[in-house]
Amino acid sequence: MMKIALVVLSVILAATVAGAALAFDPATVNSANYDENFSADDWGIKRPDAVVLKLQIMLDRAHFSPGLIDGHMGENTEHALREFEKRSGLPADGRLDREAWNALSQGMPKVLVTYEVTKEDVAGPFAASIPEDYAAMADMDSLSYTSAAEFLAEKFHIDIELLRMLNPDARLEKPGEEITVPNVADVAPEGEVERIEIDKTKGVVRGYDPDGAVVVDYPASIGSDVNPSPTGKMSVKGVARNPKYSYRPDKNFQQQGNDEPLTLPPGPNGPVGSIWIDLTKETYGIHGTADPEIIGKTSSHGCVRLTNWDAQQLGRLIKPGTKVSFVE
Repeated sequence: MMKIALVVLSVILAATVAGAALAFDPATVNSANYDENFSADDWGIKRPDAVVLKLQIMLDRAHFSPGLIDGHMGENTEHALREFEKRSGLPADGRLDREAWNALSQGMPKVLVTYEVTKEDVAGPFAASIPEDYAAMADMDSLSYTSAAEFLAEKFHIDIELLRMLNPDARLEKPGEEITVPNVADVAPEGEVERIEIDKTKGVVRGYDPDGAVVVDYPASIGSDVNPSPTGKMSVKGVARNPKYSYRPDKNFQQQGNDEPLTLPPGPNGPVGSIWIDLTKETYGIHGTADPEIIGKTSSHGCVRLTNWDAQQLGRLIKPGTKVSFVE
């Protein structure tokens, strides 16, 4: 009986793996559709789901960011869907239904497309690894990506393991290699951001145009109990791309045993990622991160942390003087 049970279990596991692989065939994802008989509570919980993957890419293209595209139905995706529903005049509950799906998918091109890896994608330089200790970081020349795969994952806003799942036989470090990626490149928001609202309760950043319409919406990590974010109104002082990071334990926080000031080199894997949006309140800003998978799921050291790609997009839409408000 034990042998029979093991054989049955092996068959079930093989079928599950085969099903997972099938779910991420590009044609399957591109043709995925809303199914009223499929419980949204189960979508993307146990493993990445084709419908959720398509939903996340459609939300990203609509500039309601789900954060990291990973095929799992989590709080960031639910919030992005809720904000999209609100803008579209639909019941704003963050629950996928036929009306929301139709509104998102209308005129939508393929969500997964073929991309040819370029020489620039694999040129580096790449770091062998990124230490956790700030003193060790300060000794490095750059806090760069650690591989071409990590660079490509950020370029297309996707979890690196899901990128590999979509391309099981691809050599991501080879120029000319054709790979499957989310269709999110070069989809710039229309209009300008006149005002930024940082919602501390919901953990999101919204950008509004002069008419008060939402242009962009991003999940964010905003402060903590120990290092709370500021309150009230301020404005953008300036934007620094690929910034160095000044660690000042006497003004901000203490990292590990580092009790002396340090200057960390620039790079997307640094504490503030690839961009720093400086605010008129001293020491506070909006910035990127080395860990996009935890955005909206953990605290920050008082500042507002976005994925690198969301922070970069916001940086292109604002200018010095753009109004910023922190709301509860």
